[in-house]
Amino acid sequence: MKIVLFQPDIAQNLGAAMRLSACLGVSLEIIEPCGFPLTSKAVRRTAMDYGVPDQLIRHKNWNAFEKSESTAGRRIVLLTTKSALPITEFEFNPDDTLLFGQESAGAPEHVHTRSDARIYIPLANGMRSLNLVSSASIAVFEALRQSGGLPPTIVSE
Repeated sequence: MKIVLFQPDIAQNLGAAMRLSACLGVSLEIIEPCGFPLTSKAVRRTAMDYGVPDQLIRHKNWNAFEKSESTAGRRIVLLTTKSALPITEFEFNPDDTLLFGQESAGAPEHVHTRSDARIYIPLANGMRSLNLVSSASIAVFEALRQSGGLPPTIVSE
């Protein structure tokens, strides 16, 4: 299971996504360009103690992502408000790639076309969308729950 962020706009969301991926044991990839400077120093600062920044896989652009090993034999599942299939009716596979579009613009048409599935998270009537990492949290948790990949429960003393 992996999270892929398509050209993220907000640096704080990258930090929250890094924390999410570390806590749930899934990998995180970025398709550039980003809407903020993505230097090694910024990634280390953003990662805090939640993961090794070297594990963040970066793709120069969409074409580089498509040609990478990241897509080999994996379904690309796009989370989008432009879908008719709710997440509650979708069957995840353990090796799915969960793709999230830009915070400001979503995913362009060529990304929609290339995706193997497009799903949405049902919201209250009249609500437009959730924060990127809130959506990722819901989607990754549901995907891991369905596929039996949730991390073991740790009881704090």
